[in-house]
Amino acid sequence: MSGTGTTTAAPATRAEYCVVACAEAWRGAGEVLASPMGTVPTIGARLARLTFAPDLLLTDGEALLIGDVPAVGAAPRVVEGWLPYRQHLALVATGRRHVMMGASQLDRYGNQNISCVGDWERPRRQLLGVRGAPVNTLNNPTSYWVPKHSTRVFVERVDMVCGVGYDRAAAAGPSATRFHRIPDVISDLGVFDFETPDRTMRLRSLHPGVTVEQVVESTGFALAVPSEVPYTREPTAEELRLIREEIDPKGLRDREVRA
Repeated sequence: MSGTGTTTAAPATRAEYCVVACAEAWRGAGEVLASPMGTVPTIGARLARLTFAPDLLLTDGEALLIGDVPAVGAAPRVVEGWLPYRQHLALVATGRRHVMMGASQLDRYGNQNISCVGDWERPRRQLLGVRGAPVNTLNNPTSYWVPKHSTRVFVERVDMVCGVGYDRAAAAGPSATRFHRIPDVISDLGVFDFETPDRTMRLRSLHPGVTVEQVVESTGFALAVPSEVPYTREPTAEELRLIREEIDPKGLRDREVRA
């Protein structure tokens, strides 16, 4: 693709629709720390910073606040500050971060599991552990990225609650619900939210080429599906240029989401 506009850009891939969907999670976020986990969310956060969310704070993935937007895997050229662990936790606890985490399991209320699969006393598989998921979900906006949408991930009931969903936050009372918010769940099939009366997961948009039937068959619980479901927003020509030439010139996004 040429950056001069003299060559017609190749159509957007499924991975690039996912990138744009992830970027949209930070639209209107203001000056908050973006904490994307995964290749596609990282590209999405950087795309948001370069376009409609210039106030986003980005890190190098470790302990530096960066002032520029380098390509994925490249070292930053401009460092704005140092973000030691204690300061990072202060941002989390005061709601000044929007994290996009992964999920090994998610249920209809947004409860997330990244700890183990199977019975707690004898799990079939040991995963990451609870990590900071409870603090994340109760103190700052927490979205989720699932690169392979299936009934193994979208389950009726998670085997262990790490990230807190809407039902459990409500049961715990005002201290849990005050800052609890799950804005988006993004998968390789579509975008989902919890804008329903009972705060259960709803299909908000389909990525082009995906059908409602495909999403329903790949989800292990009854999903709220509106009568009309739009397609996920198409990347603009400039967004495609930024993704392909500046943020992810090596095409790492296509390793996480295949066509």
